[in-house]
Amino acid sequence: MSKRLATRPNNTENSTNGNAARKLQEKRWDYSSFEQIDGQHPWQNKVPEGCILYPTRMLGRGQVLWFNFQLAKEMGLIAQDHPHKLTPELDKKIIETFSLQILNEWDQENGVTVPPSLMKEKPYMATRYLQLQHADKQGRTSGDGRGIWNGTVRHRGVTWDVSSRGTGVTQLSPGAVEAQRPLKTGTEEFGYGCGQADVTELIGSAIFSEIFHRNGISTERVLTIIDLGRGIGIGVRAAPNLFRPAHLFLWLKQGERDTLKRGLDLMIQRQCENNRWPWNPKSPDRHRRALTEIAKSFAQFAARLERRYIFAWLDWDGDNVLTDAGIIDYGSIRQFGLRHDQYRYDDVERFSTCLNEQRGKARFTVQVFAQLVEFLETGKKPNLSQFANSEALRLFDREFDIELRREFLMQVGLDSDSAAQALTRRKREVESLYSTFLKLETTKTRAGVRKLPDGVNRPAVFNMRRLLRELPDLTMDESRDWKTPTAAQALDLMESSFAKRADLRLRGSLRTKIDAFLKTYVTFLNGTYGDRPHAATVRAWKQRARSQNFEGRITGNGSEYIVEEIIRARKRGMPLDDLRQALELYIASQSPLNPVGAKPTAVSNAAGELFNSLVNLSLEHEEDI
Repeated sequence: MSKRLATRPNNTENSTNGNAARKLQEKRWDYSSFEQIDGQHPWQNKVPEGCILYPTRMLGRGQVLWFNFQLAKEMGLIAQDHPHKLTPELDKKIIETFSLQILNEWDQENGVTVPPSLMKEKPYMATRYLQLQHADKQGRTSGDGRGIWNGTVRHRGVTWDVSSRGTGVTQLSPGAVEAQRPLKTGTEEFGYGCGQADVTELIGSAIFSEIFHRNGISTERVLTIIDLGRGIGIGVRAAPNLFRPAHLFLWLKQGERDTLKRGLDLMIQRQCENNRWPWNPKSPDRHRRALTEIAKSFAQFAARLERRYIFAWLDWDGDNVLTDAGIIDYGSIRQFGLRHDQYRYDDVERFSTCLNEQRGKARFTVQVFAQLVEFLETGKKPNLSQFANSEALRLFDREFDIELRREFLMQVGLDSDSAAQALTRRKREVESLYSTFLKLETTKTRAGVRKLPDGVNRPAVFNMRRLLRELPDLTMDESRDWKTPTAAQALDLMESSFAKRADLRLRGSLRTKIDAFLKTYVTFLNGTYGDRPHAATVRAWKQRARSQNFEGRITGNGSEYIVEEIIRARKRGMPLDDLRQALELYIASQSPLNPVGAKPTAVSNAAGELFNSLVNLSLEHEEDI
């Protein structure tokens, strides 16, 4: 199947841009909500031993490379009818609020002085949390190494955490710990010790996180990126809860029961006040209830990652995941085009987990939470192995299996109601369909393991997303009679760029596997929609299958080329408003099931051309890791 080229968006630049410009000039917008963000956070008062407070200066410089207008509206920072353009006042407010750098231990020891007018009134915190890459395995030296928490924002019953990275090196960075002395911000003598953030890294995080959010994956989101020049910048993230399990696990490791209780109670309070957990945060059994919620959310999260081929380096220290089960830190996140479930990232000292191991890692995180709750309730900390078959873990297993199959049925093209009915009334049929599908999806090339620039992988052979996208047209035509495609037809759709000639020989077990899946697929859908489904039902099913498995989905490798293209556009002098338009268009194109905050109404020619380039790069790399 040939890959289509992107089509140019409808450009209405002159009239619509003119109207937007006049609107911006005529109306004085209220940006006072930004003033909530003043460095203060409840963690400072509830768990003071869990943070380090730093005096913080305003840099007063930088370009606003990215601003997430949709997120800012959800947080109440800008009005709902604010155009997706920076006013001079909004630009100034973003720089005032987020272009910051801490006066760290090096600055204080070396007598660095800053005029009082450039200092923030209140200190900003860096938090402590467990990181197993530190020599101290109990979290005494680890935490936010290059970031600070800007504070919170309350809007329409939801409290948002806001934090920044790239604001200076703290004593909790691996580099400062290795050096055993304070480091000056910007030094590159020690790894992870400069305290700054690379702009390309921040752009990649902004694109991926917003796409994931709109596609129903729980994640941090990037509010803004400030380019400070020389390739470095400040990235500001936001979420209703930015705490990680690692913020609690260090106190479990250290046996600090009181601190652990205060920390968990604060997180419970936040989740309940935000209506994420529908019960009283002061309930006597609140810790057990929290464990139940965490077990469910981690099971569903891990299942979605597996079905969507999203690699996240989960480990039981709870560093690279949010407490309410979501993605944080996109440096180790990849979205695969095929089921590359033997890819492992090489982190110098060790290889990462792989896609197949994420269920076990998420389950182990819940196991630690089970031990944590037992410690809070009894004051005793039994060995972790004693919780391997606890009720929380049994709940995790049930929820994971259900969510994995629900996700799969949605990819087949079922709506949510039909998927729910199938999972309760047709369990055997669902299991038969999923198992025959999985045998093809997990097939690996006979060429074996390949060494990659950042790790190793034994590539998958078949593009099963394409098969699920195109198969409805082969099984149901205008006559509305069910047809079973041939194995050769299916193989033609499934063949990926990683397949070798030996992988595609249609004989023996391969033919048997394909025939078994096709027969099961047609039988299952016949049982779902009947012998001669209504034409509207068929159209809706086909559209869902196309949207769930859309062409040109961004991959990890694809994102790197996309960021390079964006940087090149900037170097060519593309206006920042045009750049933001192109990114908004691209993000909308990557989330066809969720048009929230959709496309900008005014698109310049330059933005349209960049958008086309980004789409075509995604098409080119859609099967990569």
